[in-house]
Amino acid sequence: MQSPMTRTPGTWLRTARLAALATFALLAAGCSNGQMVDAGGEHGSGGLAFVVMTGFFWIFFGALFYMDRQRKKRSSTPDE
Repeated sequence: MQSPMTRTPGTWLRTARLAALATFALLAAGCSNGQMVDAGGEHGSGGLAFVVMTGFFWIFFGALFYMDRQRKKRSSTPDE
């Protein structure tokens, strides 16, 4: 068994691809009725929808900042 530090980029790419496909399948299954979380109802049931939306925006903006950071890091390194 390989240690996690000696994995090749191909192994990481294969793992990332599998994770992306699994996430897509999970979201596609959850969106079959067009609504993943019910925001209506009584007794404050919209709270879960708010938490899910907040989590989505954290992930979305975090991904944007991460991609921008990687772009800046690549542009600052000299070409070999």
